[in-house]
Amino acid sequence: MNYDPSNIFAKILRGEIPCKKLYEDEYALAFPDINPQAPTHILVIPKGPYVSYDDFIGSAADDEIIGFHRALAKVINQANIAATGYRLIANAGVDAHQEVPHYHVHVIGGRDLGAMLGK
Repeated sequence: MNYDPSNIFAKILRGEIPCKKLYEDEYALAFPDINPQAPTHILVIPKGPYVSYDDFIGSAADDEIIGFHRALAKVINQANIAATGYRLIANAGVDAHQEVPHYHVHVIGGRDLGAMLGK
């Protein structure tokens, strides 16, 4: 999958589409998922043009990688879900049903999330 600069997250990063910013720094932007699957469902996206985790790790500079992961930790702490638990999900590719071709992590929590995968 190639990076498509017209994807919705790229448009959000460029300010062409508004979002409710929950966190932002030079490496990441976090905002609520428009179709939340739990009381807390936040998307965290890197500011660079990466399609998937492997693309991000293989192409991003070390400071981007570290900064993005620190941003994830800050979002988790701001959401106040660290004590009770949370799930981080990053879908990649067709089999995982990745909907937006921009690497992003779903931060999900605020209730018992049940088993990891349904049978």
